[in-house]
Amino acid sequence: MDLDVIDPASWLRRGLLGVSRNDSLRSVIESAPVSRDVVSRFVAGAGNDQAVEVASSLHSTGRLVTLDYLGEDTADPQMAQDTKRVYLDLIGALADRGLTSGGKVEVSLKLSALGQALEQDGEQIALDNAREICRAAANADTTVTLDMEDYSTTDLTLSAQRELRQDWPWVGAVLQSYLYRTEQDCRDLAYEGSRVRLCKGAYKQPESVAYQDKSEVDKSYVRCLKILMQGQGYPMVATHDPRMIEIAGVLADRGQRAADSFEYQMLLGIRPDEQQRLADTGARVRVYTPYGEEWYGYLVRRMAERPANLAFFVRAVATTG
Repeated sequence: MDLDVIDPASWLRRGLLGVSRNDSLRSVIESAPVSRDVVSRFVAGAGNDQAVEVASSLHSTGRLVTLDYLGEDTADPQMAQDTKRVYLDLIGALADRGLTSGGKVEVSLKLSALGQALEQDGEQIALDNAREICRAAANADTTVTLDMEDYSTTDLTLSAQRELRQDWPWVGAVLQSYLYRTEQDCRDLAYEGSRVRLCKGAYKQPESVAYQDKSEVDKSYVRCLKILMQGQGYPMVATHDPRMIEIAGVLADRGQRAADSFEYQMLLGIRPDEQQRLADTGARVRVYTPYGEEWYGYLVRRMAERPANLAFFVRAVATTG
């Protein structure tokens, strides 16, 4: 008997992926008023205008923002160019509203959305597109963070970050604590001027490269956080876990870190009261804010990659109504 057939997590994952590919069901869900109400809590609209308004609203409450234009695994060169253009227009619109100075509102990039997965010269195309976005960000006095994706692209992403940092030292990296390699990556990146977003990781990864048990992922997160807090860089503590937030504060105090030498990051719509509480204490809090027409695939895939995310979003809806 195939034990995977009766594994609830695998069953749920296959079901969610099936939902993500069902265009008829997608149309029904996208048009339902309740769906729009729920999605608006987690996604800042479909286009740049809406994203800028959400960013402006968040900034008015003392929070920082990073905007992510949804889409990944681009297989069409024109789509990669279109994504680059959206980011360039977005940065211009943010600058016109006075939202970029000092990195108040920055952008997060997925290299796969900029062409990394293209069969011919994908890595170079993605890097060239990222360069243009970084150049525009520098002109607007803001910053860029390269999102981390599937573990198989970790080395490619960190290599691209090193290339970009030669011209723009503030280009940020993202590290995922559930990967065995991440402690060493933290040591490599804990130098002066380095910006590192530490998250637990959302993608479903094999046991050969990643911790599978939540407690092991949490322990790794703490070990990695200690390395970053003791280093000379700028840690970005991406978590909604109250215990990890408390530990981050203790480590910062122990290392006599100034409030502006690190930041907390949380997703749009998740624990907004805690976001505001931290910001009101003088902590730097940045809201990771996805937007774009690909919101449906984004939410369903995040739930499929780790079915525990489904309960996470359900709890968030229940507590933010």
